[in-house]
Amino acid sequence: MENKSRNTGRALLGIILILVGFLLVARNFNFFPFPVREIIFSWQMLLIFIGVLMLVARSNNAAGVILICIGGFFLIPEIFDLPFRWQWHNFFWPVLFIIIGVLIIFRGGRHRPGHFGEGREEELANDFLDDVAIFGGGNRIITSNNFQGGKITSIFGGSTIDFRKANLAKGKSVIDVFTMFGGSKLIVPGDWDIRVDIISIFGGYSDKRVPDPHIVYDASKQLVIKGVAIFGGGEIKSY
Repeated sequence: MENKSRNTGRALLGIILILVGFLLVARNFNFFPFPVREIIFSWQMLLIFIGVLMLVARSNNAAGVILICIGGFFLIPEIFDLPFRWQWHNFFWPVLFIIIGVLIIFRGGRHRPGHFGEGREEELANDFLDDVAIFGGGNRIITSNNFQGGKITSIFGGSTIDFRKANLAKGKSVIDVFTMFGGSKLIVPGDWDIRVDIISIFGGYSDKRVPDPHIVYDASKQLVIKGVAIFGGGEIKSY
């Protein structure tokens, strides 16, 4: 199933690149009228394009919807002649907070409730993680003996998650990360097999562990860090 998903992703990426190539060729031949060209090749359309790609690939539906909403919000005054066109940007922050609120609601689930603006250290024995850091953060020490993944949401803030007292469950465990104007730091044991699959938009998520040739990874356990980082990111370290 995983190989099939990867092949589908490669095929989708290939088709998209081909379409982008044809669009660029059409632009060079002035195929599109000037107003249409300015809309198609704009940063707003780029966000919408990435959001649609994420929805089609089913990598992170919530982040895909947010990107489409942000791109569409700033694209509306470029398409329509609004009477309050020059005041449109004043609505950005209210709309952004509404989107963040909707994101928090829909990202909630069966996991442990998140923390808002807390700076204290806390030990969590849950097998699933659900950490929410908004305009703040804190230190979380995971002590589960059968950790199975979870969610990390960082918006204008971030948390440090320490997994050195935890053990991974058998199979593939997934942590779904969403970062916007914030970040998170993961501290993991040196022998964990970790794969990072983060889509970065004006941000990044880096694995800063120093490779040790003497470490033997357990092939039966893997932690996948997936999601999206927008104007933010995070890092993975091992001490």
